[in-house]
Amino acid sequence: MMVNARRGEIAAVLNDKDWVLCLTLGALAGLEAAYEAEDLSALIARFSTGSLKAEDMIRIVTAGLRGGGHDVAEDDVADMRIDGGAVGFARLVAQLLEVTFGVSTEKSENVAQSKN
Repeated sequence: MMVNARRGEIAAVLNDKDWVLCLTLGALAGLEAAYEAEDLSALIARFSTGSLKAEDMIRIVTAGLRGGGHDVAEDDVADMRIDGGAVGFARLVAQLLEVTFGVSTEKSENVAQSKN
């Protein structure tokens, strides 16, 4: 699967299927609304703490999939499987946020690494 990290795209295998994820401006606007964030800076600050709930990961992955051109709902994403389970989703979210904002979700990455 071809992705372009310079455009903020990443690849993931969810439910044994290849997907492209990208946090487009539309996807980011959706996240701003969902989190009632004043602007992108507030959204970045929220995500850069590395303290994300499962609900946060579902929202972020859903936004990324929609930005990648996939018609999915949060309920669809909540039922998806990834290698590594919850830790796999934490890695996916960390990768998506890093390619989008250039920020690391350090706590999420540390949790993912400590599970190995």
